[in-house]
Amino acid sequence: MPDWNTRLEVKLGTQTLSPVTSFTTNFSVPHTVLHSIEADNVGLIRQPMTITFTMAIPAIGTAVADLTELALNRGEFAIAVAEKEGTDWTFKAMKFQRCIVTSAAPSNVVIDGVPQANFTCMALSVSIEV
Repeated sequence: MPDWNTRLEVKLGTQTLSPVTSFTTNFSVPHTVLHSIEADNVGLIRQPMTITFTMAIPAIGTAVADLTELALNRGEFAIAVAEKEGTDWTFKAMKFQRCIVTSAAPSNVVIDGVPQANFTCMALSVSIEV
C-alpha cells in the first residue's frame, strides 16, 4: 500500500518554497563505443551523467517569483521528499541537490483551480537513499 503522507518540495536552504505538483525526470548516461584495429565494440568510454527534470509548481504566493529570481541570479535549490507527521511536514531524505533552473514557463490565469508554473531544471548532485 502506498504511503500518501509524502510529497516533493522545492527547498532553498532551510526554507520550503513550494510543493511540487508534477515532476518528470530524464537521466542521460552517454557512452561512446570503442573500436580497435582488431575488433569492433571492444569497450566503451563513459561520458558524464546528466540529470534534467521538469516540474510544475502552484503559481501562488511568491514561489514562482522566488524561483525565477533564483534562475536569473544562477542560484541553486534542492528537491526534497517531505513526510507528514501529525499536522507538520518533516524532511526524511534529500534527493536532488544543487539544482538550477534552465528555463521557465508560467501558465495562463485559469478561471477555476490554481495556475501552474513549469520549470525545466538540471540537478548537479544526486543522493540515493539507502
